[in-house]
Amino acid sequence: MFGLLERLPAPLEQALSQVRAALAEHRSVVVAYSGGVDSALVAALAVEQLGERALAITGVSPALAPHLRAEAAQQAQWLGLRHRELATAELADPAYASNPGDRCYACKRELHRLIAPIASAAGPGAVVVDGVNVDDLGDHRPGLLAAREAGVSSPLAAAGIDKAGVRQLSRALGLPWWDKPAQPCLASRFPYGEPITAARLQRVAAAEALLRQRGYRDLRVRSQGETARIELAAAELHQLLAALQQEGLHQELVQAFLELGFTAVSLDLEGLVSGKLNRSLPSI
Repeated sequence: MFGLLERLPAPLEQALSQVRAALAEHRSVVVAYSGGVDSALVAALAVEQLGERALAITGVSPALAPHLRAEAAQQAQWLGLRHRELATAELADPAYASNPGDRCYACKRELHRLIAPIASAAGPGAVVVDGVNVDDLGDHRPGLLAAREAGVSSPLAAAGIDKAGVRQLSRALGLPWWDKPAQPCLASRFPYGEPITAARLQRVAAAEALLRQRGYRDLRVRSQGETARIELAAAELHQLLAALQQEGLHQELVQAFLELGFTAVSLDLEGLVSGKLNRSLPSI
């Protein structure tokens, strides 16, 4: 069992006990595991409680950034967790590729369609769980409906744990990725209504990798038509603005984006805002 490295508020410690108990009562669990801090916490507690009876599944497609795929595998190895990658084909579904406002529903429907038989093969009593937390319930998350329809359980949300709680628990349990930035799938970089293709996803992934190689962590490269718009967290935004004053760096960065196939590149002065493209949706 993971020991606590720091004291937790009593309500959060009680929520942790609730999640542990909920996982322990199952014969086996299959974790829908992206490698993000939320699903990684559920995966860690699942292997703690169930050992070999816990299995993590990562859906792999062009919408998953290569570095996140690698991190998910590394984290699972660190945890001693059985981990399996599953190729998903959401891009073949027009309900996803056309990028409507409920695109995430089609994505999660595809993922859970493929996970369901794996859970069934694990035998009676096996359940699928995910890393949904309380904060997700108040956001625009069409994928939650697909998960509910598939009978997926969300132990963090059931215990009343929000995103801040996830990070606090992860740090207290000694999970080294507790402060990992939120990094939704690459499809979230495109305005609703703009078609999503493997080539466009790969271009965004390459652009973000280019910035990450320069030391930036918390970022998005939004793709609007053939234009790239860089979003950075506040501290890193100021860091880049200062760096662009250096001779040659400005043109070097622009040229790198042009070579990726973008026709223009800009810096969003508002900075990184998670779910910013949801502003275009009437109900948001």
